[in-house]
Amino acid sequence: MQAAKRFIRLGLKSFLFCLATSAAVLSVSLGAIAQESPAPAEISVEERVNINTADAETLALALDGVGMTRAMDIIAYREKNGEFETVEQLQEVTGIGPATLERNRSRILLSDPTE
Repeated sequence: MQAAKRFIRLGLKSFLFCLATSAAVLSVSLGAIAQESPAPAEISVEERVNINTADAETLALALDGVGMTRAMDIIAYREKNGEFETVEQLQEVTGIGPATLERNRSRILLSDPTE
């Protein structure tokens, strides 16, 4: 009987040690996450982008579903054909379809607001 009690106490001590260790590791991990620097600022959803003047990085950040490759395609199209005259004309760029256009319609400018 004594051996059984000793075995139970030893098991309980081991369990408590593991629990305390796990809590400490979790605490340190959460502290490290909280202290990490915030992500670099990106263009907000509310911000609009002029597709006739923006560079590839700006287009990729501002337009949902448009990465760097597609952004470079937009610029190549613009350089070859001139400025976009309508928002719908963006669909002439390979890979920009109706769904991508509609998701981004409210973000797209054809000229700067100050012009």
